[in-house]
Amino acid sequence: MLSLHAAEHPRRDRDAAPRIGLAIAGGGPIGAMYELGALRALDEACDGLDLARLDCYVGVSSGAFFAAGLANRMDTAELCRIFISGDSQDVTFRPETFLRPALLEYMRRAASIPRLTAKLTQDLWFGRGDSRWSDLVTRIGGLVPTGLFDNAEVERFLRDVFSRRGRSNDFRDLQRPLYVIGVDLDSGEAVRFGDTGWDDVPISQAVQASAALPGLYPPVEIRDKSGRARHFVDGALRRTMHASVVLDREVDLMLGINPLVPFNPGNDGDIEAASHRFSDRRIAEGGLPGVLSQTLRTMLQSRMQVGLARYAQQYPDIDQLVFEPNAADRELFYTNVFSFSARRRISQLAYRNTLADLRNRRDVLEPVLARHGITLREDVIADRPRSILAHLPPSGRSTETTAVLGRALDDIEHSLRRHRRGQSRRMV
Repeated sequence: MLSLHAAEHPRRDRDAAPRIGLAIAGGGPIGAMYELGALRALDEACDGLDLARLDCYVGVSSGAFFAAGLANRMDTAELCRIFISGDSQDVTFRPETFLRPALLEYMRRAASIPRLTAKLTQDLWFGRGDSRWSDLVTRIGGLVPTGLFDNAEVERFLRDVFSRRGRSNDFRDLQRPLYVIGVDLDSGEAVRFGDTGWDDVPISQAVQASAALPGLYPPVEIRDKSGRARHFVDGALRRTMHASVVLDREVDLMLGINPLVPFNPGNDGDIEAASHRFSDRRIAEGGLPGVLSQTLRTMLQSRMQVGLARYAQQYPDIDQLVFEPNAADRELFYTNVFSFSARRRISQLAYRNTLADLRNRRDVLEPVLARHGITLREDVIADRPRSILAHLPPSGRSTETTAVLGRALDDIEHSLRRHRRGQSRRMV
């Protein structure tokens, strides 16, 4: 599903290179795989669009993984090899890395049991009825871990990835602005890691904080400039996609991806829907997980739609494209949002959905994209049974030295291409 707002009065100077920004929302492991499939489709289908060389990136929660990777010049093919096919020569991804129990958190909470028991016994002994029951739930709640899984492993994984082969774990060393959004748990304030005052935080730690979904991962402690310890959680708590961060950078085109939308089966009389393995299932039958999932999806998307409507008025001179799943995608809704096992299926679904959006909205998309030097590749969007993995380029072996050299040569080639395009525009 594609939301498109075409600029009323495109402001770009014809002689200047187009400025393009990318905003990626969150959505847990399944949302991340959907985002990767959508990014790969855009990369293949849009000639003239280089997702690893955009002018600005903002990532929220699981979307921060890919925003940080792209800002570090990791192309979508390599990201697919890491997270989907598993045949990357550079990075080895193990799903269990992201789903290790937070044993230290469990032990820390369990260590407070004797103290809590003694306090409750004292209150009962002295007949303090006001605290006997009203405080009981609060005190017992202090025994519940703040997260099921240990996100320290997430940070270590990213730190390793961003510290090799010419990549950087430092916002200040990137060639293009990257913003990762986290929310201060104590104040509810949204913080832009990578912005002034927060650009000294390692990218790996910023992503760890942005993806600290309450209940799944514990809050991440980061010290501010004054040395005060602050605890950060998932950036989606304040806004779904934080697209305004990109729009405020005075881009000409904003691309957005939101992987979570509420499920709406529509007409169950449809042959394809009726034959689906979830065709006779209703959300309430899935119990609390299904109800919570639908509630979260509805809240996130409705909030984002309000924001996009406002952005259309606030930034009328910027073309805005946001890609989302189809509301009737049963497979996406009924797949465990915290599971990595379905990553190939979900990324393929996103890949084909995005290609279908480009194909079905081609008439209105082509003139918008053309303003930014982008054309749609007919051979890609017309290939309906196209597979995300079948068209990945071969992965070449390289050492640390050759990888760094390759990035340097790629920079030179890119600069020469931009110089030639600039000369061509001036001659016209």
